[in-house]
Amino acid sequence: MVLKSTRVQMIAVVAALVSVFGASAMSAQQDKYTLKVPGGLAFSEFRGYEGWHLVSISQDGPLVAAILANPVMIAAYEKGFPGNGKPWPDGSKMAKIHWNPKKMETFPAATVPGTLHDVDFMVKDSKRFKDSGGWGWAAFEHDAASGSFKPATTADNPPQGNDAKCGFACHTIVKTRDYVFTDYGNR
Repeated sequence: MVLKSTRVQMIAVVAALVSVFGASAMSAQQDKYTLKVPGGLAFSEFRGYEGWHLVSISQDGPLVAAILANPVMIAAYEKGFPGNGKPWPDGSKMAKIHWNPKKMETFPAATVPGTLHDVDFMVKDSKRFKDSGGWGWAAFEHDAASGSFKPATTADNPPQGNDAKCGFACHTIVKTRDYVFTDYGNR
């Protein structure tokens, strides 16, 4: 009877320790939705981006990427944007997720996403971003070791101005497409 009681107490202590240390480890994790680039563009403005529709994939230098769009932008793509020459509607949002590629362990002929490198965002808000073609941009570098994000800076690759206009200079070459490079891939 004493043995059974001691074992139950030990299990309770272990469960309590796991609960305490598990909770403190979880609370130590970064809340990416609190991050913001100067100029006001916040990670939280893109909450749920992980579930947006895939627009296309790309390989930019050594990285592979998935380009996603929110429902506002997908509806515009379905209406012929950007080829129809019209500006994207306000509220259009894109996310570009970059990974370091790796060979698939079970099928080495395939290259698949490896560690997360960074996440880039853009949002159309013609009132808020009048001086950057109506678009705001943000780039957040990911640290694989800690699992945390930080706003990108001029020290990152590619260098980012670390403000809501960080993508404007790069995107001016597609001004006639209202600053959007990516076409909606055929399905």
